[in-house]
Amino acid sequence: MGSIAIRMVQHFFYCPHRWGLLEIDRAWAENYFVVKADLLHKRTHDPEKSYTIRGKKVFTDVPVWNDQPEYDLYGVTDCLEATRDANGVTIDDSGETYRQCLVEYKPTKPKDRDFHPEDAMQLYEQKLCVDSVFGGDCDAVLYYADVQKRIPVPLREQKEAFDKTLKDALMQMRRYEEAGVIPPIRKGQKCSGCSMKDLCMPKSGKKKSLRDEIAACLREDTV
Repeated sequence: MGSIAIRMVQHFFYCPHRWGLLEIDRAWAENYFVVKADLLHKRTHDPEKSYTIRGKKVFTDVPVWNDQPEYDLYGVTDCLEATRDANGVTIDDSGETYRQCLVEYKPTKPKDRDFHPEDAMQLYEQKLCVDSVFGGDCDAVLYYADVQKRIPVPLREQKEAFDKTLKDALMQMRRYEEAGVIPPIRKGQKCSGCSMKDLCMPKSGKKKSLRDEIAACLREDTV
């Protein structure tokens, strides 16, 4: 298995079985939530909407990657903002240096927490790629459309936990892919909003979902 798309890692964190159906079995199904997210990203993934205002350059649909062997990731950012900063990085031939801020758009904010753990992991992956391509140490936030707010994520403060969780997941993904095996359905997986629910027919159980395991890992790192 070669380079891995960031969006596929996000699927794996949400549900490994869903990821397997998509990546290994090449299955696909849409529902209201998928269409809603697609419409949101169609507005953000438009290179022609890039602009400059008050010294800030705003870029959409920016291809990024990190080819370090332990990651080997690639993807496209929703939005990358660059503000003039003497301590920033060079992004073009102008000679100016900029402080970068990565913005990932999501349709719905969770009610019981600041952000979905898998959204935070996706943001961390994108930051790894942006920093690899442009250098520096970019800021990164999630933007939830339903509340119209930017939500900061402690990527620097919890870097060790994010990094370990990501590397473990990438290793598992590559093993499943090489073996051609779809991961089993995790008991307790939250499936009510999943577009693949009718294909995998999940059963209830008491085992923690991967989403809860990520959240627990991040909580432990702050103790």
